[in-house]
Amino acid sequence: MKKIAIFASGSGTNAQNIIDFFKKDTSAAVSMVLSNNPKAIVLERARRHQVQTCVFDRAQFVSEAGVLKTLQSYDIDFIVLAGFLWKFPEHIIKEFENKI
Repeated sequence: MKKIAIFASGSGTNAQNIIDFFKKDTSAAVSMVLSNNPKAIVLERARRHQVQTCVFDRAQFVSEAGVLKTLQSYDIDFIVLAGFLWKFPEHIIKEFENKI
């Protein structure tokens, strides 16, 4: 099964729809939701579905030892951007080429 990480910053309605979809379609699963906003409602939506969450700041996002290592530790296959507006660092784009 493929593992999906969703990046979101707000209420998470799109993330919720993706989580719901893959509860029925077992070809993949949402393994984690990541956010740069510790108050984002998407984090609570994820927790209600027993999806791992991760909150990060800009320094962790741009550091090669930060968010990328978290994604690798969960063996993430694909990244979905659902209302996430920060520009992705080149090292994450290279690691997940054609998978974002």
